[in-house]
Amino acid sequence: MEELALLAETAGAKVVERLIQKREALDPANYIGKGKIEELSALVDRHSSEMVIFNDELSPSQIRNLDQLIEAKVIDRTNLILDIFARRALSKEGKLQVELAQMQYLLPRLIGLGNQLSRLGGGIGTRGPGETQLEVDRRVIRKRINDLKKEISSLRKHRALHRQRRKRNRQNIVSLVGYTNAGKSTLLNALTGADLYTEDKLFATLDPTVRRGNLNGGKEVLFTDTVGFIEKLPKQLITAFQATLEELVAADVLLHLVDLSHPEYLRQIEIVRSHLAAIDPEYYGHEILVFNKIDLVDAISEKAFLRREFPSAAFISALTGEGIGSLKENITDYLNNQRCNLKLYLPYSEGKLYSELQQYGDVQSVISRPDHLEIIAAVDPELAKKLDPYIAS
Repeated sequence: MEELALLAETAGAKVVERLIQKREALDPANYIGKGKIEELSALVDRHSSEMVIFNDELSPSQIRNLDQLIEAKVIDRTNLILDIFARRALSKEGKLQVELAQMQYLLPRLIGLGNQLSRLGGGIGTRGPGETQLEVDRRVIRKRINDLKKEISSLRKHRALHRQRRKRNRQNIVSLVGYTNAGKSTLLNALTGADLYTEDKLFATLDPTVRRGNLNGGKEVLFTDTVGFIEKLPKQLITAFQATLEELVAADVLLHLVDLSHPEYLRQIEIVRSHLAAIDPEYYGHEILVFNKIDLVDAISEKAFLRREFPSAAFISALTGEGIGSLKENITDYLNNQRCNLKLYLPYSEGKLYSELQQYGDVQSVISRPDHLEIIAAVDPELAKKLDPYIAS
């Protein structure tokens, strides 16, 4: 409920009251019981409230029924998050993905929205690319969904080509992931010297960003900032943002950023990990836990507990720069551990491959033999595949 209040404030609402009902089962018609609806209606009248936000995704019939029983606009958690995404999306890709998510959410809810629109005339829950489409028929909505999917598919292919080019150029990719407002953009600025927009609000950054940065030894890598995760992230957004989330699968390292100052940080770790597992079941082998905002935590016992529980984690303050050097060392060590140590018998005819080995591998020794070069080198897994026919048995 605290998070829902933060989401509402991020969308521009002022929270005046909170209401909780404990039930063994949800009411299929109204989500909450009749007595609680009466209590809610009284609160709406007392505060002259314009909106009620439910901390769950309501069915189309539940929204319709509640709209008739409560003299305020009724929206659910999903609608609220989609509204925030609509405001935050700046790039063409981001706007297309948000509009697709809005349309997929809107399609089954077309009937009954007329009352809400006439009552409030826009505002939270009706913003963004889907705003002008709210009263059109299902056929037009379905056509728009298909058009959006085609455009996003084209962008998806474009992203795939970029990933292939980065692979060919042997560029290591480090992706920043984490719960929303964990400080990913601030960390990206600290790692790369960039000047990305940061704000202490949920989903301050939505569009993915790529920046070049150097590790301690001077090695250049690409750092990518992605959209933050949240509990009950709408399934429409996960589907629509699939092209963006695929960037995580292509990363060599995932920096899983955790806001150590948040009282529920351990729960947030599990929520992010569940989202990552849904995107890439093998993500765990690429994850480095990074506990951020240590400057806001004074408890020595808390830090000692974390170092015991997560011995390979990094502890930093992206804002002050504390621990950034150690984090870069962690990343360097991880990338080095992914390299394969090989002994090669490379024919003289493979000049192009030898050139690639010199450029992207760590060549430790070269001995000229009558019909080949005997080479000992450390290379990344991608280059190791190319060299496989020449690995000494």
